[in-house]
Amino acid sequence: MTDGRERVARWAGRNGEKDTLRSEVWARMVALGIDVGPVESRIPNFVGADMAALRLSRLPAWQNARVVKCNPDPPQIPVRLRALYDGKIVYAPVPELVEGLPFVRLDPAALAGAGIQFEFAATSQGFLQVGEPVQFEDMEMLDFVVVGCVAVSRAGGRTGKGGGFADLELGIFRELGKLGPAAPIATTVHSCQVVADDLLPMMPHDSALDIIATDVELIETRTAFTQPGGVAWEEVQPDQYASIPFLTDLRRRIERNRAGADAGSPE
Repeated sequence: MTDGRERVARWAGRNGEKDTLRSEVWARMVALGIDVGPVESRIPNFVGADMAALRLSRLPAWQNARVVKCNPDPPQIPVRLRALYDGKIVYAPVPELVEGLPFVRLDPAALAGAGIQFEFAATSQGFLQVGEPVQFEDMEMLDFVVVGCVAVSRAGGRTGKGGGFADLELGIFRELGKLGPAAPIATTVHSCQVVADDLLPMMPHDSALDIIATDVELIETRTAFTQPGGVAWEEVQPDQYASIPFLTDLRRRIERNRAGADAGSPE
């Protein structure tokens, strides 16, 4: 299994400033004693993750959502659990998108009918075992999106652990028409992961946050950042093509569909 240091080495160097920021946040979490389990090169779990999920669940946008996409990491277990108890369809990615069917679908009614505990299904081990594997194209329209973050800003800036998976997923959803502009992009983090706006500059292919739920507050960013329209294929790294088995074929399908749509458009 790849440990934290190996993952740091694999993803380091894409953005030196963000590399430094991530390391500072991980170290701060350990120093404050609010880390839960290993944090280095991970979406870090934290004391108060359940309270952050509770704050998120009080939003009207959450309560009105039928379909939620949530990252697979431990700090978002309370988010996935609340979604299931709230009767929502949950889509969660296979960690690092390494399978040919990159997402699993969790239907709380089906889980309850099969006698499967939501507490088990909300964990990554659980949803990989009991979820229904699906392709991107087979997913329903997303009403609410939760992504994992290492650091965030009140302006809506974010960075994950450096692998680029969240921005890639969101770009694919937009390309396929699964994610509209009205669907909020949210995260849950510890308050110590909120950093100054100028520490998190955003690139054109980066997806900004609309909502940040922490252990102590709910932040609605009203972000001024423009959300990307699709996948910035030029930003996809060679190691991502090598490690994500479906990515090359998916790009071909998306570009073929895009070419067909362009050919059918009136001049």
